[in-house]
Amino acid sequence: MSPYKQIDLTRIKTIPLSSRKSKAQVKDFAQPSSKNDRIDDFLRRLPKYFKVNDLYELLKAIRQARDKDKPVIFMFGAHIVKLGLSPIIIDLMRNKFITLLSTNGAGAIHDFEIGMWGKTSEDVKEGLKRGTFGMSEQTSKHFNQISKCSTDAGQGLGEGIGQFLVQGKAKFRKYSLLAAAYELKIPATVHVGIGTDIVHQSPHFDPAATGRATFTDFKILAEKVSRLHNGGVVLHFGSAVILPEVFLKALSVARNIKGKVENFTTANFDMIQHYRPTMNVVLRPTEGSGKGYSFTGHHEIMLPLLAWALKAR
Repeated sequence: MSPYKQIDLTRIKTIPLSSRKSKAQVKDFAQPSSKNDRIDDFLRRLPKYFKVNDLYELLKAIRQARDKDKPVIFMFGAHIVKLGLSPIIIDLMRNKFITLLSTNGAGAIHDFEIGMWGKTSEDVKEGLKRGTFGMSEQTSKHFNQISKCSTDAGQGLGEGIGQFLVQGKAKFRKYSLLAAAYELKIPATVHVGIGTDIVHQSPHFDPAATGRATFTDFKILAEKVSRLHNGGVVLHFGSAVILPEVFLKALSVARNIKGKVENFTTANFDMIQHYRPTMNVVLRPTEGSGKGYSFTGHHEIMLPLLAWALKAR
């Protein structure tokens, strides 16, 4: 027998189970699927816990934003284009679930190559060994030509690329996000960090023209961000650094000039949760008002699920 005193559990005061609030109940459990299920059947059968409830709330926020004519800003990194998800996003644009596209320089380059030639994404490892990585003549020449034309026309880079693909009747333009945005008259903004993209290492590169065009896009984004107040939504897919930083500055500008920009919803979707999207998209912008969500999973699964769920009954 231990020499140390032990508490006497026979003195415990129990309570009836009926008086205890239970967080897990069978009415909220998942249900097996049927071969005839639709996507709305799938959603209805999900367990009503944690991220599922977050998803329901996000879907509601996006639908309400569309109904109230509030902005739904879709920010994305280059990986989204390389994964072949452009048709899903274009469909959301056509159904007015997205009112502004925003990407980084790499996203715009991959989208441009897809629209022009129906292919993109080189073997970086092999190209780096040979010193040919990012040295595509046609990509750099056209891209930098568009930058100059956009600046001369007072356009943003996103609009300029979309216009080039549409008016030039690029063979694969129906797969281009920027071309679709131009045709649908939806603003598309491109945010370039000089030195981050393959077109910057070209003899055709005009940093002044690119800087001016991307600065115009920043101002377009900031104006749209200023309209998020009371019901807008920001969706972010896969840009670890540039877009979260750009969005935070655009929000600061919007609040400085327009006043209150509060009570909106943000959501970050990524394969892993990074610091800047978490802080600059999910937490800081919605602190004190609004709501921010984080969803972790592969884009090629998560984005189609989100899109199908939005179109469900």
